[in-house]
Amino acid sequence: MVVRVVKLGSPRAANEGTRIGTVRRPPRGVPKVKFAEEDWYDVWYPNLAPTVDTMKLGQGADADAAWAAFVRKYRAEMATPENDRTLDLLAALSQGANFSVGCYCEHENRCHRSVLRALLADKGAALAPPDAP
Repeated sequence: MVVRVVKLGSPRAANEGTRIGTVRRPPRGVPKVKFAEEDWYDVWYPNLAPTVDTMKLGQGADADAAWAAFVRKYRAEMATPENDRTLDLLAALSQGANFSVGCYCEHENRCHRSVLRALLADKGAALAPPDAP
């Protein structure tokens, strides 16, 4: 049983399980009834997405120092009691179920999902390696 960290809209892996969209906004121009069918997500959970201001900070981070500032701010958001409990829950669920969390960004290394992967690892989640089939 593992958590996969995925790019939303990409083809699903075998036995991926429920796909959770940890994004601030639903995909543009896609009817809600098509979200799961088109491999976006089964459940939308914006609670684990960066706030709009933090998201903009990450999207504009073209230098390592700016990216580090984004990571600090996003980690602080995820440290709130509500988000911390959600991370605990996902880590516990990963011990008995396959599921995935994801975002739309092309490259995980400059996306909040890389930080989310690290946070879940810190909580003891069973994680698939990056780009695992």
